[in-house]
Amino acid sequence: FGCGSIYTMMMIAFDRYNVIVKGLAGKPLTIKGALFRIFMIWTVSTAWTVAPLFGWGKYTPEGNLTACGTDYLTKDWFTRS
Repeated sequence: FGCGSIYTMMMIAFDRYNVIVKGLAGKPLTIKGALFRIFMIWTVSTAWTVAPLFGWGKYTPEGNLTACGTDYLTKDWFTRS
């Protein structure tokens, strides 16, 4: 779930940027808004991660075989979709 963590940190950085640049004129991020954004980030990240487990695409070793990623070289319809 590395993507979920990265996207969450990106959302926090965007909020901090907004506060620093716009100051008091910027629209504040509410608790409800923050929870909704975090929920959506983790929902999309989970769907992206779990999709190959249900037959939509697959994971293969990349580079020097120390990490796995989606298989973008196979021409099979289920892998490319």
